[in-house]
Amino acid sequence: MAIRLGDVAPDFTAETTEGTISFHEWLGDGWGILFSHPKDFTPVCTTELGGFAARKGDFDARNTKIIGVSVDDVASHNQWSADIGETQGTALNFPLIGDENRVVADLYDMIHPNANDTLTVRSVFIIGPDKKVKLTLTYPASTGRNIEEVLRVLDSLQLTAGYSVATPVNWTYGGDVIIANSVSDEDAAVKFPKGFTRIKPYLRTTPQPNL
Repeated sequence: MAIRLGDVAPDFTAETTEGTISFHEWLGDGWGILFSHPKDFTPVCTTELGGFAARKGDFDARNTKIIGVSVDDVASHNQWSADIGETQGTALNFPLIGDENRVVADLYDMIHPNANDTLTVRSVFIIGPDKKVKLTLTYPASTGRNIEEVLRVLDSLQLTAGYSVATPVNWTYGGDVIIANSVSDEDAAVKFPKGFTRIKPYLRTTPQPNL
């Protein structure tokens, strides 16, 4: 069954390159990103894991843990890690789940038979502190993920979780945001002391409120 937005992220216990974890316990009270890879020793995934490792500090700053998964075992992951460090300039610095029995892949519906009936698609799940799925992205095997976009949507999710706002097209951190329609003009004047612009009754913008 497909994982939908708002569903509780399935819990599991698994072996990883950093030891055995219980997923919900490992997440703790922060945010988490689970992302899958079709197979070890594949070119696109090698660049992605190195890319995420290089940006781990950016995720740490957002109180967000990152963890990968593929259908190969931990021994294979550890061998692959050497290639990642050699070719991408940053060693693996977050756990990679061994999922040779496809337990996690099945829980998160990562096997798409029309694409490949044995390998996981390239999925991303952002999970909030309440353990609910806040965002899903799915890429074909041939297209590498954009880490800037993952960070951008994470910033949006964290901002909108704390304030009655939404983020507009192409929003990036520091840009103006949209006031939720559930907030009246009177309440907006109190909630957003920096002021707001009333473009239309349903479209009001205000400076990012947490800056």
